[in-house]
Amino acid sequence: MGCRDGELSILLTDDDQIAELNKRYLNREGPTNVLAFPMTEGAAEGSAECEGVLGDIVISVDTARREAQTCGETAAETLFRLLIHGLLHLLGYDHERSPEDAERMQEAQDRLLALIDASV
Repeated sequence: MGCRDGELSILLTDDDQIAELNKRYLNREGPTNVLAFPMTEGAAEGSAECEGVLGDIVISVDTARREAQTCGETAAETLFRLLIHGLLHLLGYDHERSPEDAERMQEAQDRLLALIDASV
């Protein structure tokens, strides 16, 4: 992804806490699987600043467990997928902008997941 010197914080939490963050910062009700809070706003896809702190990724372990069962993934696979999804948001990807952006983000996510799978 061209980002070698960035750092991020990762919080693994429960549905109650992620629902609170979801409401407070995105004005959305209920829990979600992952939230990403970039330190720089408005970064274009793949061009986010990669030095210093990229931002924060919050993952609900409760939701991840349910997703793992639904998707037929292991808990570790689901956590890696959510972590990569959040990281891509920190790097400026956004699947909610358009179907084309969603496809580009999915391709980047699949590429990174394949790298993790190959190293395990």
